[in-house]
Amino acid sequence: MNARQLIIAGSLNMVMGVGAGAFGAHGLKAVLNPAQLAIWQTAVSYHQLHALGLILLGALASRLGPSAMARIGNCMLAGIIVFSGSLYALALSDIKLLGAITPLGGVALLAAWLMLAWAAYRSS
Repeated sequence: MNARQLIIAGSLNMVMGVGAGAFGAHGLKAVLNPAQLAIWQTAVSYHQLHALGLILLGALASRLGPSAMARIGNCMLAGIIVFSGSLYALALSDIKLLGAITPLGGVALLAAWLMLAWAAYRSS
């Protein structure tokens, strides 16, 4: 991913995160139980936070190196998809097995932030 793609991916993920938040607050409030709504909200929070992370990566790409930013961006995007995606699906379906997938996304998100710290440390 280049800087432009990171900013586009982050912006589109913010659109999806805001939409998911609104959908949870208005469309799902009468359908899901409180525990499922809490899971949905966790997914939204991490989705939006890491969408901003993608935008940040795009802004930093020229300073920290485009190849490192591409690796970090791909890892963060995968983390968003797996972490938030599995939580969205868990909240809607109540299939507990989906909760076992969520930590894989969390590891990807942690790895992305650690890679960003390393890239910043190595930059001049």
